[in-house]
Amino acid sequence: MTLKRKLVMFATAAVIAPLGLVVLPAATANAHGYILTPPSRQAQCAQGTVPCESIKYEPQSVEGPKGLRNCYGNVERFKELDNNSKPWKVTSVGKTVDFTWTFTARHATKDFQYFVGNTLVATFPLNNQQPAATVKHTVNLGNVSGRVRLLAVWNIGDTANAFYSCVDLQVSGSGTPAPDPTPDPTPTPPPASGTWAAGTAYTVGSVVTYNGTTYRALQSHTALPGWEPPSTPALWQAV
Repeated sequence: MTLKRKLVMFATAAVIAPLGLVVLPAATANAHGYILTPPSRQAQCAQGTVPCESIKYEPQSVEGPKGLRNCYGNVERFKELDNNSKPWKVTSVGKTVDFTWTFTARHATKDFQYFVGNTLVATFPLNNQQPAATVKHTVNLGNVSGRVRLLAVWNIGDTANAFYSCVDLQVSGSGTPAPDPTPDPTPTPPPASGTWAAGTAYTVGSVVTYNGTTYRALQSHTALPGWEPPSTPALWQAV
């Protein structure tokens, strides 16, 4: 090979190499999660409580840049989560509320924050540790009362993104949960039967029975009371 040809090949490689570098994908969070109880807006979509579009299939995916104060994380296809005119179920609570997060994928976590309007009411740091499969926070709402839209934010530790989850609450000024203004009488359900059990850790693909129906787990999680398979389509699929 002549010296001239070698120089041409070297110059071509030097040009191509940096071009190849710019097409590498940027790092993204491999984490997904949302508030399951009290039912967040995306949880209500997933459970069919409120008619929704694509968010009902991926309630765990409301991810956007840190610092937002909306319910949809600036993801246009999830913008209905910011629509206060939809018939969101409102949970009656006292001044202290337990919020339970469920995760389909966990990631290093900076902290969890809770806002009412632009007011930060609680922060739970995790110091870039990975959360458990489910996480519960007890939040004191202080002087907040009446109907509020609470915004919970899961700030990822090693990316610029966060996950957003809004919960509609009716906060009693007395410190105890306010009664439902129009309670619907419901018959006492028969005792549940089957292999599903609260407190059990299930992985994706786990199969259980509940009241004569077989279900397959869609997400890894630890079952809690109230998360029965018929009530949590985001977690279980009938087979």
